[in-house]
Amino acid sequence: MILNKSGLADRAQWEAAGYRLPQFDTDAVRKKTMEDPFWIHFGAGNIFRAFQAAVVQELLNQGVLDRGLIVAEGFDYEIIEKMNRPHDEYSIAVTLKADGNIEKTVIGSVVESCILDSGREQEYNRLKEIFCKDSLQMVSFTITEKGYSLVNGKGDMLPDVEADFAAGPGRPASYMGKVTSLLYARYRAGAKPVAMVSMDNCSHNGDKLYAAVNAFAEKWVQNGLADEGFTAYINDRNRVTFPWTMIDKITPRPDASVEAVLKADGLEGLDPVITSKNTYVAPFVNAEECEYLVIEDRFPNGRPALEKGGLLFTDRETVDKVEKMKVCTCLNPLHTALAVYGCLLGYTKISEEMNDTELRKMVETIGYKEGLPVVVDPGVLDPKEFIDTVLGLRIPNPFMPDTPQRIATDTSQKLAIRFGETIKAYAASPKLNVSDLKLIPLVFAGWLRYLMAVDDEGKAFELSPDPLLDTVRPYVSGFALGEKADVEKALKPILENAAVFGVNLYEAGMADKVCGYFEELTAGPGAVRAVLKKYTA
Repeated sequence: MILNKSGLADRAQWEAAGYRLPQFDTDAVRKKTMEDPFWIHFGAGNIFRAFQAAVVQELLNQGVLDRGLIVAEGFDYEIIEKMNRPHDEYSIAVTLKADGNIEKTVIGSVVESCILDSGREQEYNRLKEIFCKDSLQMVSFTITEKGYSLVNGKGDMLPDVEADFAAGPGRPASYMGKVTSLLYARYRAGAKPVAMVSMDNCSHNGDKLYAAVNAFAEKWVQNGLADEGFTAYINDRNRVTFPWTMIDKITPRPDASVEAVLKADGLEGLDPVITSKNTYVAPFVNAEECEYLVIEDRFPNGRPALEKGGLLFTDRETVDKVEKMKVCTCLNPLHTALAVYGCLLGYTKISEEMNDTELRKMVETIGYKEGLPVVVDPGVLDPKEFIDTVLGLRIPNPFMPDTPQRIATDTSQKLAIRFGETIKAYAASPKLNVSDLKLIPLVFAGWLRYLMAVDDEGKAFELSPDPLLDTVRPYVSGFALGEKADVEKALKPILENAAVFGVNLYEAGMADKVCGYFEELTAGPGAVRAVLKKYTA
């Protein structure tokens, strides 16, 4: 069994092995999509293949859609060259269900892949052709938050961006410069309407995309490199929109155990590829079954009935509430708590932590008792049901190869939004008291204990990447397990840092509690477990 058009000709063989195949005429769908595309997506990674492409496939199967997707890759061209095209755009979505069942689906909804390289004339001209089509309704993105940034970590303009500002839309080198030049081609073709939809997992993602595109438009017009009407087009919401979205689906890197299952089915050519940019890609993607994509419903050129595939369309305010519900209460804080303490207790799978009595009680208390009283209820999703699914189905799923070490990445950038907003809500409430929060400050103390890079047995471990490690680690460098030290004096500068915790913990009345917890957590080997037992009892 080989994953390409000729290999899929023997449908009976694939179906006998338990694979769900496309139930539509792939040649007819391809022809219609190439002629009249309605959706092009930038970012040919795992989330796209497991989510957006799978939704479109289901709608093609149902006859709701008669056209598929075009995908473009602008960061790592080898994904297209070594994965998409050799497999005739097919991929396999492997859904790992919490009950142990595995659902295997051959995804055939992607009909064409493009390389976002202005230096390759044929590739770039094809993208311009797509952007100039009357039929194009949506341009979407999963390129990570940094993909929209025009500056480096120090705030300095990226060299490619600076060069593109000066050179204009002819042959830009930066990602956002190339996207804006394609949008300029659409403007020049008649100022045709389109929705530019970021589906990246970051707050107010549509604004980040707009800011980048508008910056290029303004510079090019200012420098006489683009028509003056281009900026008006970008800012005319009857022509171009930048909707907000909230996306939630876990798609870890392709796992060896999943690869072994597919090989046992007789599938050939599954070897993953590690590109020169260190991207790990395979012909399959493994993902959880739960998924959410909430989209602000602003599509100036119309859109198909994607809600029939489970996507939720609503207004901007509701998208914002859904995001806050997830990020501030119902998922992300629980993940971060498990990540910090999972690393300290030596766990390597996030799912296994849910079998730990104290860790389970910790996240249940943070979610249901401390978070729910101030949760933002979006209306379209029920917060308690969301937490029920997270703690009862998603995180405990033993077949999802996710790790606390991965989730602990960039924790200094996450604490403020994941916990700080709850603290602020308690402080602002006439009925609640910040002093009632017991386990959120325990997460803060646990993170500071984590920064010592010594686990609960006293063994050193490697900290996950974090841009503030060099800044925050010195605050705990003077501590050793079992040795007395002036905790308050050492930690005060970091505890006052509202940028890290979302609030000044002294002003919030929480600093003493964090210091007390930290002192207990550093009492000696085994102290982390003892503290968890004490405060989750």
